Parts: sequence; structure tokens; C-alpha cells
Amino acid sequence: QVHVAESGGGSVQAGGSLRLSCAASGNTYSSTYMAWFRQAPGKEREGVAAISTGGGSTVYADSVKDRFTISQDNAKNTVYLQMNNLKPEDTAMYYCAAGGSGGRAYALWKGLYKYWGQGIQVTVSS
Repeated sequence: QVHVAESGGGSVQAGGSLRLSCAASGNTYSSTYMAWFRQAPGKEREGVAAISTGGGSTVYADSVKDRFTISQDNAKNTVYLQMNNLKPEDTAMYYCAAGGSGGRAYALWKGLYKYWGQGIQVTVSS
């Protein structure tokens, strides 16, 4: 079992920055990927960024490329999402996901992940 907890959300004006953290505990050794997803009201949950827990390779959704950066601290079992130049359309509940075991092509697919955090709100005002 893996427990996942997010922190660092909040409200910011457009153009601002936020950093989300995701701490994972438990049997994390089986995770090939960890990822961030988001879900806005009335919309499907979508993959934002993922990172390979072994090699550190990253995958991003087109909508956040060049603005968001996912990184990890393996010693702390923690994954971060640095979000810069935030836009109102980035407003959503953000979720951390762990337990993904699969290829890079599936890294932003929600079905890959077994364990999810409770979510944390990010609100960007114009």
C-alpha cells in the first residue's frame, strides 16, 4: 500500500507561480512513474506531468510544456510540480498519483496509477 499526500496549493494571479509537493510513503518501490493530474469542474481528470522514478525522464501535457516542471527527491520519496506563468485555465484540483507501472506512452493515462492523493486546489485569477 502507498499513501500519497499533496501540499502547496493556493490562489495566485495570472502570471504567478506555485510549487506543489507530493510525499509518498509505503511500498513505493513498485512505482515506475509518479505523476500529477488535474481536474476542473465539469471536466475529465487529465494528466499534467509524469516522472520516471528510476531514470528521472519526464512527460508533459502540451498545455503545460515550458511552464511546468516536474522533479523528484528520491531520498524523500517526494515529487514536485513547479508551475510558472500560471493561467486562469490552470485552475483545477490537482492530484498526485503513484504506483504507475508501465511504459512512457501511458505515463499521463490515469488508468496507469493505483494510488491517489486527496487533491489540492489551485486557483488562478485573471
